Amino acid sequence: MQNRSIPLAALCAVLSVSVQAEERASLAPILVTASHQTHRDVDAPYASEVHTAQRIRASGATTLYDYLDKQTSLSVANYFGNRFTPLVDMRGFGSGTGFQNIVISLNGRRLNNIDSAPQLLGAIPLASIERIEITKGGGSVAHGDGATAGTIQIHTAPERRAEAALSVGNFGVRQRDLLLGGGGERFDFSLTASDYRLGGFADADIAGRRDTADGDSRAARLALYPTDWLELALGLDSSRIDTFYPGPLSAAEFAADPAQNSGNAYTGQAFDTDTWSFDLGADLGPELRLDWGHSREDKRSHFTTGWISIYDYDYTSDRLSLGYTRDGLSLSAGLDQFDGVRIGSSSRTSKRNRGLFIEADYRLGDTRYSAGARRERVEYRYRPSIGSTQAGSHELSAWNLGLNHRIDERLSLFGNLNTAFQAPDIDRFFLWGGAFNAFIDPARATTLNVGANLTLPEDKLQVTLFHTRMRDEIYMDPVTYSNTNIDRSHKYGLELQETHRFSDTLSARLNYNYTRAIIDREQSGAGAYDGKELPGVSRHSVNLGLDYQAGPRSRISLSHTYRSGSYASEDFANRFSQRQPAYHSTDLAYRYRLDEHFELTARVENLFEEPYGIWVHDDVIYPVSFTRNWSLGIRASL
Repeated sequence: MQNRSIPLAALCAVLSVSVQAEERASLAPILVTASHQTHRDVDAPYASEVHTAQRIRASGATTLYDYLDKQTSLSVANYFGNRFTPLVDMRGFGSGTGFQNIVISLNGRRLNNIDSAPQLLGAIPLASIERIEITKGGGSVAHGDGATAGTIQIHTAPERRAEAALSVGNFGVRQRDLLLGGGGERFDFSLTASDYRLGGFADADIAGRRDTADGDSRAARLALYPTDWLELALGLDSSRIDTFYPGPLSAAEFAADPAQNSGNAYTGQAFDTDTWSFDLGADLGPELRLDWGHSREDKRSHFTTGWISIYDYDYTSDRLSLGYTRDGLSLSAGLDQFDGVRIGSSSRTSKRNRGLFIEADYRLGDTRYSAGARRERVEYRYRPSIGSTQAGSHELSAWNLGLNHRIDERLSLFGNLNTAFQAPDIDRFFLWGGAFNAFIDPARATTLNVGANLTLPEDKLQVTLFHTRMRDEIYMDPVTYSNTNIDRSHKYGLELQETHRFSDTLSARLNYNYTRAIIDREQSGAGAYDGKELPGVSRHSVNLGLDYQAGPRSRISLSHTYRSGSYASEDFANRFSQRQPAYHSTDLAYRYRLDEHFELTARVENLFEEPYGIWVHDDVIYPVSFTRNWSLGIRASL
């Protein structure tokens, strides 16, 4: 008689070992690449936060927006109802302009827009992501314009696996993902397809429309290794997005029912974007490497309701670097350029960036020293269909000094002093009608970071203290509605990341941020803003997670995200009668592995149905999250 318990026991053992390996991997050192140098995270001279594909899959999140909001230390909210272009902030730049102080890239390609629109993160399938690196208070030498708070680098890569996933939920939510990858000795490829549907969280508007969303994304990656010293990569990305999002409510309306419509028409917006990229890496010898990347993006943004407008964007970027490594020295130098054009019905506006950089990293004993500098030229041009052409430019620079000293195998100390800049976007640099805005200058930041990494067999901890001195921080004055600068301001805070493994079946993770953002002096407010807190900045933010392996097949993840209340986003004088309330969201995810190929998932977001909106002004509230959302899914993999 055949013993059927033997293969079953073997399968359970394999699944159990896989889970334990997953837990241990979260404590192991991870490579980070925020600069043009590669370090283990515990050896880097800057604060870093890394999210691997393994951790992303384990979270149960189905979209990049959900993952960044619920699983990272970032402050994330949808853009007044638009989940495809979220407002991302870190280190106290505020919900209104935080995303413009972070360089977000996909495989080295900048996602930042040349105007005031947030990055289109909803076009990136979560299933295609290999790694997300969040660097705080650094990255300005490597990435230039806009890295005043830091950088978020999203990496995808061909994977030799096949996977299909389907999830459905309340409010008409449906998510489908397909990943197909393979390869041979000299090549790898992957194809990714993802589509998202939402029937609507809120009531219909006056035209009978719901706050629906439709997003379809496709991606293809091909990597070739024709010789042992040459690598080639080709990427294609395409997305089609169509969404409607609600208008504002009064405080009384929001408290009574945040799903209601207050008698307005929802904003409709459609995005079409197509991108291709080419990358080359060549080892020119045992100590020398050349890297070059080129990309082209064509994008259309179409507001389909209200003030109907169509903008076409044409972005071209190139990155070239030469790296030298010998003994304990790593040296890299290069240039990058970005040409962005926005074409409207009556004008053509462009922003062009040209940057030169050099970075050095030297390890002497247990200490790693780093230094770098960047020089960048930013050029603007406004060409109306009627009238004269306007043009202008800025010459900007950034530098960085850092070190990491390893006390022993468990403890390392790091620190860096960094300068960064943010050039105005084209909406701020030009006034309505095309004239120059004489009241705005580039923002400049000087940041000091000091911190420590502690790695124990069951615990991994990073603590960072930072202080940023700002000059000419860019904002829109809510009284005059003019884009201008805060003359002087500063930010400081504490950041804590910890992962602890209680046992082979139970682990916890914690991200805590304490942030203060203070306006020191601002002429435009006639003294009313001096000494006040920057609006839209939470002093405290917490992301707490607990993962429990209930058996060889079952895994339960519980998380809670909290951001303390702040001043409304236009309350620079800190005197509105209404404040931005605190944000709470408790989320529960369950995974059940039928076998090594099939997995069932269940997820509940905002378990206690906490309402949350973005307070712009007294009685101007945009509902963001106010429903309990559940989803059930199945994942098949080979």
